[in-house]
Amino acid sequence: MWSCEDFNYTDNNQDQRMCHDFHLVLFIFSILYLIICFPTSLCYNVQLVLVNLYNKATMTMPDVYFVNMAIAGLIINAVAPVYLLGPEYTKWSLWSFGNEVYITLLILFNISSLVIMYSTTLLSLDYYIECALPRTYMSSVYNTKHVCGFIWGGAVLTSFSSLLFYICNHVSTKIIECSKMQNREAADAIMVLIGYVVPVLAVLYALVLILQIRKETTPLDQDSGRLDPSVHRLLLVTVCTQFVLWTPYYATLMVNTFTDIRVKSTDHRFMRTFHFIEGLSSFLAFSSSFVIPLLHRHINKNFHSKLQRLLKKLHCGGQGCPHERTVVQQVMT
Repeated sequence: MWSCEDFNYTDNNQDQRMCHDFHLVLFIFSILYLIICFPTSLCYNVQLVLVNLYNKATMTMPDVYFVNMAIAGLIINAVAPVYLLGPEYTKWSLWSFGNEVYITLLILFNISSLVIMYSTTLLSLDYYIECALPRTYMSSVYNTKHVCGFIWGGAVLTSFSSLLFYICNHVSTKIIECSKMQNREAADAIMVLIGYVVPVLAVLYALVLILQIRKETTPLDQDSGRLDPSVHRLLLVTVCTQFVLWTPYYATLMVNTFTDIRVKSTDHRFMRTFHFIEGLSSFLAFSSSFVIPLLHRHINKNFHSKLQRLLKKLHCGGQGCPHERTVVQQVMT
């Protein structure tokens, strides 16, 4: 992930010492992530998906979005070890710019990040619809599942620019169209605009609407079909957490997009500091796959009971638990 050998040492010993300090900090974060965050994220995301798929009949609109975020979190969690054990530290040839594995993982990461951001955004908008018009078709579970399908499809199409960049790096440079497309900064700018700026504006708009409607007391507030009040707290915590964790990553993409190439090639101290901040921002982005399911587990009041039902089902096997068979027999009689 980090190596001081990537920079020419024309600087003094103090700069070289700073570079090795950066390397040590990122190495410690990498080890902590692989030991603590990686297995915990894998466990909680799989748990969130299985619990909700087992309890399909009781799934609500927010549950569908959190399942999609969990699936995207699993993909990010799979990419993280390859990135953290990259060639800058281990000299692993799989993670090098332009390599097939690198481009594939980059595309998967971009798709997952877009799914997470847009799931968070649409969760905010649909929650407003549910608050304003409870039990409507627009915020129903059925409609949400189809919307999530469009989210994944749109994320794949948006990440198509990275795929074109990869293809053009492997064809003849005599092709004018591809020579113009060999620009990583352009792909980063697209990701910043579509993956961050648009969701931020949409979420701010949704939160303003939600705050306005919650100030008003209407007969609909007593409607039994409305979502659990704890969902509002879960929504606010999820939105704030997602943007806190992803903002530094997109900020580094923006800096990389608008930084002059001449500065990148001459100012070694700036590049060392920038790569260090870029590494820390990647840690925060990867940690979203660990933090969000943890928050969902502890804030969502219904998740624990759903998990208990799943564990009882797994414990009893396909025959069903004795108390369940008794309930069925009573209903039949």
